[in-house]
Amino acid sequence: MGDDGLYIQMFSIHGLVRSENLELGRDADTGGQVKYVIELANHLSRRDDVRQVDLFTRQIKDKKVSEDYGQPIEKVNDRFRIVRIRCGGLKYIRKELLWPYMDEYVDKTVKFIKGENCVPDIVHGHYADAGYVAMELAKIFGIPLVFTGHSMGRSKYQKLLNDGMTEEDVIKKYKIDHRIAVEEEVIKSADIIVTSTNQEISEQYELYDNSKIPEYRVIPPGIDITRFYPYYHDRLPEYEKKEIELYSQASVLRELDRFLMYPDKPLILALSRPDKRKNISGLVQAYGEDQELQTMANLAIFAGIRKDIDKMEENESDVLTRMLLLMDKYDLYGKMAIPKKHDIEYEVPELYRIAAEKRGVFVNPALTEPFGLTLLEASVTGLPIVATNDGGPRDIISNCKSGILVDSTNPKEITDALKSIITDYDLWTRYSKNGIMNVRKFYTWESHAAAYMNAVSQIKSKTSVAEEKERAATPIGKRLASLDRFLITDIDNTLIGKSNDQLPELIKILKDHQQVLGFAVATGRTVSSAKKILEGHNVPTPDIIISSVGTEIYYGSDFYYDRGWETHIASQWDRKKIVDLLSGFDFLEYQEEDSQRPYKVSFNMRPGKDRLAKVHDVLLKNKCRYTLIYSHEEYLDIIPYRASKGKAIRYLSYKWEIPLNNLLVCGDSGNDEEMLRGEPRGVVVGNYSPELGTLKGAKNTYFADNPCAGGILEALKKYQFLKNPTT
Repeated sequence: MGDDGLYIQMFSIHGLVRSENLELGRDADTGGQVKYVIELANHLSRRDDVRQVDLFTRQIKDKKVSEDYGQPIEKVNDRFRIVRIRCGGLKYIRKELLWPYMDEYVDKTVKFIKGENCVPDIVHGHYADAGYVAMELAKIFGIPLVFTGHSMGRSKYQKLLNDGMTEEDVIKKYKIDHRIAVEEEVIKSADIIVTSTNQEISEQYELYDNSKIPEYRVIPPGIDITRFYPYYHDRLPEYEKKEIELYSQASVLRELDRFLMYPDKPLILALSRPDKRKNISGLVQAYGEDQELQTMANLAIFAGIRKDIDKMEENESDVLTRMLLLMDKYDLYGKMAIPKKHDIEYEVPELYRIAAEKRGVFVNPALTEPFGLTLLEASVTGLPIVATNDGGPRDIISNCKSGILVDSTNPKEITDALKSIITDYDLWTRYSKNGIMNVRKFYTWESHAAAYMNAVSQIKSKTSVAEEKERAATPIGKRLASLDRFLITDIDNTLIGKSNDQLPELIKILKDHQQVLGFAVATGRTVSSAKKILEGHNVPTPDIIISSVGTEIYYGSDFYYDRGWETHIASQWDRKKIVDLLSGFDFLEYQEEDSQRPYKVSFNMRPGKDRLAKVHDVLLKNKCRYTLIYSHEEYLDIIPYRASKGKAIRYLSYKWEIPLNNLLVCGDSGNDEEMLRGEPRGVVVGNYSPELGTLKGAKNTYFADNPCAGGILEALKKYQFLKNPTT
């Protein structure tokens, strides 16, 4: 990548994201926000002040979906890529089930960034899950966070309760309590929140405790006027349709003709996901109860993409079943079209133009509508609109003067508005012209991208001035991304001990070579204890602290906690069960609370016949998954089976793409044996405990003559580590 312009990373996690042939309406996770992020990224990438846009989503390889979603990197143009990160396996699952895998997603995105050797200037999360990922990356790399919620958990929670769901069912199905907690944290952390309307701020974000903290920018999304051009262009002799457009037009007409007895009538068109909030049943009811409207116009409802209703999610299945039952109840056969699929790229623009050519109306009867992108698409083609008097439609009608707002819960108000437009030639013409002209004035992607860049550039500028004071001179993520070698050492009796004569020399080397050499400690101490003893010996703050026998990882001077490591080691860990099982052994003394950690149970235990065997026996019989560490013939630590100092080091090697043989690992006791084995360069300091004698002769393990820091200095020279760590 070049150096000119911003590098922006955007996140839309759920996975059904590709640059063409968007499957909008396939399910609840494939709504208008998918199109929004694609269009935004596309138009940002065309600007001179943007050098690269990467849109991150989830990699999916599942027979139920297109192979397109399994492509690791999709190059859309020279400055726009869709990057697919694998997390939570490869099957497609709804976004509410992805929460346990978000820290895995963060880790693998960090790995991608390190591999690309290019840290973004801005991260932008769309929806709560992506907001969480972007927030964590912003903390790690010290960069601004932009957030767009699209729809927020608190308002959805209240709506579901109003619809009759119990609190327990809402939490169980939608993980709404976790989502709301994450949204609170993201809102608090965001440098800027981008919304489409002012109503989103007042009716969604203001429900949150942290709503007053961030800055908001209202930037309505735009329309691609090269695809959504006015219907009358088709009549102009100088305008020639592309073959794919002609084919799409013919396909749409053929599909409508399958359903309609008199297809030349004006067409009332609705286009939305099969979601209860979209109020499809309310529209069918309104049409079905008005014989006059049925006489003058047909109704076409494109409600997402479906194959077998029985196999769809409950919400979508209920909506579509209700639509079919109402169609039958009012005997709307021959008057109402309900096609099973539509192509977003080419068929939807033709749908609007066909409806406009028939002098029809587009209707959005949703109960709530944060924005209403379809209203703009319809208006700019010259198709008048009837829309719910809520949220985005209010702004659109106010700006574009292209239709009528209605109470979507009042069937008569809907039908009166439709009939007034269809029957009044002058009114239809005025709304049609207003839509074509005013959408171009207020809602283009070029203007959206310009306003967006103005907002994020200001935030970037403010951050650049303040980051040395607020986020440290070099944010830890940027520092770690620039390093390819690390010195990792135990603290007690390795870095610091009775022989500290050479510690000042080692500290000087760490400071003199900090541009190329990372510094980490791996200790049984808690992070607060490690921090205290290092400060007491004037040791500089490590880049990384692996603490509590490898169960916790912290970064930098702010001690940023690695949640990804916690997620990794938490599998099948039941701390309370282990404590309860061992409470009956009188030879185990539960250590003071300061020594206990969520992923570490610590006891004092003197040596004794079969004591370790008894502990193992009771834990194994009760199917516990654990690692047991006994050290200095006194301390017994029980940690998750995935945790240890050695495993933590390998995790860091993977996450930050630092080859294991570029790590110099230093230890003195049996606690350190695992991290000294294998590919890392190892040094056993001269004052080592006898149990490490088994490592003598092992590849990559050097036994120093000098104790403590002196032994580490020996190893630096032995391996020529400051020159070439791989030799």
